[in-house]
Amino acid sequence: MFQKYGYTHLSAGDLLRDERKRPGSQYGELIENYIKEGEIVPVEITISLLKRAMDQTMAANSQKNKFLIDGFPRNEDNLQGWNKTMDGKADVSFVLFFDCDNEICIGRCLERGKSSGRSDDNRESLEKRIHTYLQSTKPIIDLYERMGKVRKVDASKSVDEVFEKVVQIFNKEG
Repeated sequence: MFQKYGYTHLSAGDLLRDERKRPGSQYGELIENYIKEGEIVPVEITISLLKRAMDQTMAANSQKNKFLIDGFPRNEDNLQGWNKTMDGKADVSFVLFFDCDNEICIGRCLERGKSSGRSDDNRESLEKRIHTYLQSTKPIIDLYERMGKVRKVDASKSVDEVFEKVVQIFNKEG
């Protein structure tokens, strides 16, 4: 869907999970421990993976210079690292914020965990992730909200209703 608007989707979580599995990765075990504990991976690692993916995408096609970065930044350290590394290289147009009740999120992730194979799709890790979100990520969302850059979607709705709202946002934002 996002490709229709010229965006390349990059998931910080997927990049971290892929790096964790990559044979010979110097970060693999470290990433696994952070993910399992529901904690945020050090910014230097995440930024280097995002930047590498962005550079590879643009090297393959210079017209592909719009990115939807999923799951980043997650804390103040992430935001400072992004600003330091990407200053003058990338602008944040808007933040797409999927707002959803904690218990709905946990239920959905536990259902996903039946087939995902993800080490963090269990109640203990999910509750730790929610704690980390409230403590570290929510203040970043609030900061972007004060800047007028948050586009909020009620993610407790059905898949079709959420999708329709996202389409409306992208139609408006381009």
